[in-house]
Amino acid sequence: MKKALLAGVAMAVAFTATAAQADIVIAAVGPMTGQYATFGAQMKSGAQLAVDDINAAGGINGEKVVLEIGDDACDPKQAVAVANQFVGKEVVFVAGHFCSGSSIPASNVYAEEGILMITPASTNPKVTDERPGDNILRFAGRDDAQGAVAGAYIVSNFAGKNVAILHDKTAYGKGLADETKKSMEALGHKAALYEAFTAGEKDYTALVSKLKGEGIDVAYLGGYHTEAGLIVRQMRDQGMNTILMSGDALATDEFWQISGEAGAGTLMTFPPDPRDTPSAAGIVKSFRDNGVEPEGYTVYTYATVMVWADAAKAAASTDVDAVVAVLNSTTFNTAFGDVSFNDIGDATLDGYIVYQWKAGAYKPLN
Repeated sequence: MKKALLAGVAMAVAFTATAAQADIVIAAVGPMTGQYATFGAQMKSGAQLAVDDINAAGGINGEKVVLEIGDDACDPKQAVAVANQFVGKEVVFVAGHFCSGSSIPASNVYAEEGILMITPASTNPKVTDERPGDNILRFAGRDDAQGAVAGAYIVSNFAGKNVAILHDKTAYGKGLADETKKSMEALGHKAALYEAFTAGEKDYTALVSKLKGEGIDVAYLGGYHTEAGLIVRQMRDQGMNTILMSGDALATDEFWQISGEAGAGTLMTFPPDPRDTPSAAGIVKSFRDNGVEPEGYTVYTYATVMVWADAAKAAASTDVDAVVAVLNSTTFNTAFGDVSFNDIGDATLDGYIVYQWKAGAYKPLN
């Protein structure tokens, strides 16, 4: 009887282990802590609702999906460490990273280990232009497209004005600033000042004083909302009316919490807001019903996970090669309408438009 009981326990343990292994492990990774944690929260909320919806609909080919959350704090070394942790956890798909400076080095790990990565937010062209494998894709826009829109807007609306190009030295910030500068110059408007600053500081008085001394009318900032909010506030403290313009990293209510009323009139580029898109109406409602305001990259992350799920179902497998083959050959119905991926792994999404901050919210100008 003792032997029979032991055999029964062994069988139960083996069954439990098999059941656990049957779960499909995916991950969302971004800055869950640190000064850009607001974007990590967006990604976490988007991925979690997607996983909940997938499991409610029966999972992937009958298997439950389990979500791991990784925190890279937008630090390249930490991003690589998290990517290696995912290898040990047998993650098959990663929705991430947020910062381009994290996605680029982490993608080398995913390419080597055969893990599918689709970033819903990293916009530096190098993410896909120099991707280390065809399992690295992007469900977001690109900074060469974003910079072209920003540069054209500046030239069209601020002809004859002194424009400064600022950047925070990051892969995202410098890349976006350089694309905007290139776009302006191609249209015949040379920047009066090109200046780098250090992210994470609290006092930008020296930079602001330099802008004031140079008579800068428009300051284009390649960087994130935290520094943008501080700089525009400190410009107003010095009595400056200089207009601040930046990119998609201002797509968070936290910008206004930092800038206050000083942020009124700030311009930014971002794709069409999914909260205003009919194809995303049902998903936006689901987020709000769950107490989440789907700003910024929340819906992008949701759509990224759902695209992976649709591809895995169509492939009848989570094997990376099988899923990539489907991703490369299929048009997916998403919260952003019909989307496919081109030959370098970029999604065919709508382009960028210009928004303006006013009364605590960003709204399209036209």
